[in-house]
Amino acid sequence: MINRERLRQTLLTKLESNRVVALIGARQCGKTTLARELVPLESINYYDLENPISLAMLDQPMTALEKLSGLVVIDEIQRRPDLFPILRVLADREKLPASFLILGSASPELLRQSSDSLAGRIAYLSMSGFSLEEVGAKEQDQLWRRGGFPRSFLASDEKTSNNWRRDFINTFLERDIPQFGFSIPATSLYRFWSVLANYHGQVWNASEAARTVNISENSARRYVDLLQDLFMIRLLQPWHANIGKRQIKSPKLYFRDTGLLHALLGIQTEKDLNLHPRSGASWEGFVIEEVIKAVNPDEVYFWGAHSGAELDLLLFKDGKRIGVECKRMDAPRITPSMKAAMQDLDLSELIVLYPGAKPYSLTEKIKVIPLSELMNNQIGNTQ
Repeated sequence: MINRERLRQTLLTKLESNRVVALIGARQCGKTTLARELVPLESINYYDLENPISLAMLDQPMTALEKLSGLVVIDEIQRRPDLFPILRVLADREKLPASFLILGSASPELLRQSSDSLAGRIAYLSMSGFSLEEVGAKEQDQLWRRGGFPRSFLASDEKTSNNWRRDFINTFLERDIPQFGFSIPATSLYRFWSVLANYHGQVWNASEAARTVNISENSARRYVDLLQDLFMIRLLQPWHANIGKRQIKSPKLYFRDTGLLHALLGIQTEKDLNLHPRSGASWEGFVIEEVIKAVNPDEVYFWGAHSGAELDLLLFKDGKRIGVECKRMDAPRITPSMKAAMQDLDLSELIVLYPGAKPYSLTEKIKVIPLSELMNNQIGNTQ
């Protein structure tokens, strides 16, 4: 069992100060497991909307929910958008006998398309699969290779992990997408998703990808937006500094889980991963997701100039600008890009993360840190 205590405590803190909390994240990332630590599945306060019994119990939702007390969990809330107005009424009661934890597999933006009823009454907590902090530094390579989905990471062997990810992709395309009301053929979206795997870590070009799979540019943009709303990919937006240089204005595309990326690229073993031409890009995306989980920045971007200078991550945290570079090499050294980023972006510090074992400094403000020590160095919390 992987300890997710920091996430659990964050959730409890939000529940203490909010009448409705939405725990959101990709399917199978562990939301239900975490919720069941707070409310047992067999409790009358737990509703799993993929369970016909729970659906039947909510046939008259106001009657079913208004007399409950304590914490009430509603799992897979996106299956019943009609519940949002009911939750608004229940959350507005003067004497509040119950608070509500709703679990969803879609972004807040997508959930809001169903209902704005809970505006101002709901707090969101986003979660993903296991993080490096949760599994430990010794499991870093396995986490990168298999990804953070619990059943993939904890599988008994590589074949079982690969099979789980393949099944997840098929189920996601054939069942989950239609549940959100999107009538996209599974085979078409699979081909498109496979093409996106080769864009991982690159500037996103919708027209180029659209031509590759013979769809319209508008369809390509719509598919990407959908995959982003369902936590499958991340479009990392560019930062534009007023520095008199031509800068990149299109987002970069990353898979949020490298295990799914590897499944779509046909990578099955450690040897496959090390020899694959997209290995470096995969590691970069893995590091970016781990940094975002660990730092929880206020805002996150990348930066690039047409002259060639670039920065993998620009984090805004507590009023500071922090740069992050991902270097999959034995001993990173200072580069012209790092110097340009420090000067042009006025960074408080620049952290270079690499797969080695020892931290060291390149300058007073540029430090090289092993990815395994990410949490110990508390990026952004230095005085």
